[in-house]
Amino acid sequence: MKVFMVGEAASHIAQLAVHIPDSVELVPWPREAAYTDTFDSQVGAEDCVVSLRFTRTGGVMPDFRLLHVPGAGLDGIDLGNVPDSCTVCNVFEHEIPIAEFVMLSMLEWEIRSREMRIGFTARTWSDRYRHRQPHGELYGKTLALIGLGRIGRAIARRARVFGVRVIAVDGTSTYANEVDGFYLAKDFGKVLPQADFIAVTCPLTDSTKGLFGEQAFARMKSTSVFINVSRAPIADEHALYVALRDRLIAGAILDVWYRYPTDESQAVPPSGEPLLDLPNVVATPHSSAWSASLPARRYAVIGQNITRLLKGEPLVNVVRSR
Repeated sequence: MKVFMVGEAASHIAQLAVHIPDSVELVPWPREAAYTDTFDSQVGAEDCVVSLRFTRTGGVMPDFRLLHVPGAGLDGIDLGNVPDSCTVCNVFEHEIPIAEFVMLSMLEWEIRSREMRIGFTARTWSDRYRHRQPHGELYGKTLALIGLGRIGRAIARRARVFGVRVIAVDGTSTYANEVDGFYLAKDFGKVLPQADFIAVTCPLTDSTKGLFGEQAFARMKSTSVFINVSRAPIADEHALYVALRDRLIAGAILDVWYRYPTDESQAVPPSGEPLLDLPNVVATPHSSAWSASLPARRYAVIGQNITRLLKGEPLVNVVRSR
């Protein structure tokens, strides 16, 4: 068996190699292999592909056995171009760093430790002490999670330790007992006026695209903070900008964006709106999940799945079975 590792995945060959038999050959492929048929002749029916993206302009790829996405999101995968005989799996493990990022973001928004440090010197100490300003607390605040999957539940567990009231919206009530208040998706609007922080933790689908539009932002508290660590288009780009520019909401913490470079040389702005110019936007470059420990955990799961495949055992995280 060969495992073709496409683009960024190719940089993790060593991390995958320790979890699979020596008989498996790991082959690096360039990023372009996710989009073109240039390399298809190398693939056999028993082989696997590991790639975050798979959109073929040259038509359906020849039969292969497994497409393993080294992440959770499938918006980079065109399942219509994946052979029907191919099993598709994804992998998670990112809920830990994302949950920590969200907690850090909320804590920093309330406590403002960075502002306290700016200009603090031995010379300014006395005046800074005499004129210090009170900061906020997370304790007693309400956090609304839009989506109660792995990420949402990881955030909920941490937030409740800080005395935060956690409410959630989801399409299923399976995990309703892990939060303080639960609403089905049809009651989305009832959650917005309650929350001091709203964190988007649902996937991007036809039903969630543009979920946060003009009406949703109008229903939020003027003191509330919008946090997006999922996919940018869940919030309408222009409506988000207007809500922040006009202070309909207090601010936003944005780690996901509307435009991404598609090759190593391309330079694109993250948004068509000047979101980065707004003083109430905290912007990070889609790095909330990108911890030093994440790849090792993810490729351990992928390695275990490849080993299961060789042994004829059931796979985990199956998105589509053959």
